[in-house]
Amino acid sequence: MNVKKIGITGGIGSGKSVVSDLLRLQGVPVYNADTASKSLLVTDEKLISSLKVLLGEDIYQGGVLDKKRMASLIFSDKELLEKVNALIHPAVIADFERWANRQKASLLACESALIFESKMNSLFDAVVMVYAPESVRLRRAMLRDMATEEQVKARIQNQLSDEVKKSISDYVIVNDDKQALLPQLKELLARF
Repeated sequence: MNVKKIGITGGIGSGKSVVSDLLRLQGVPVYNADTASKSLLVTDEKLISSLKVLLGEDIYQGGVLDKKRMASLIFSDKELLEKVNALIHPAVIADFERWANRQKASLLACESALIFESKMNSLFDAVVMVYAPESVRLRRAMLRDMATEEQVKARIQNQLSDEVKKSISDYVIVNDDKQALLPQLKELLARF
């Protein structure tokens, strides 16, 4: 069977998860890189050991990752963020490949905000960017994460800009609360 793989990306609050949920409803298995990375941070012994070396033994308290402390460290230090990502991204890529090999469908998808930053884009036949204006993204992320505007903007600054993602993606789905998603998704799926 010739399996096609698509990557779903977009900035924080763009609606990647909504598009992924709609794909699942269409029978497409979707791997969530964010969920997987959170799991790997507490199950992958090699990754845990490497993070302890980089961030200090006390980044894990009783086997539990101190997520708030890690976030405060990496989102205020771009170089440290890059070092942490250089540990996490290969673990996620390996986990995605194991997951993909277990699937029986002819079309698979992977949701990840950092497809291009992690170099995962090379794994896919096409990358789909979910786009929403920054004001919409800010509102959604603040409500979802109970975060301040400044906190969300700090995360946005650590991702590729929407303009860059749009220019290097194969397809763009607009999720601006005005345009219907299903027709855009059906048009995309018809290409595979």
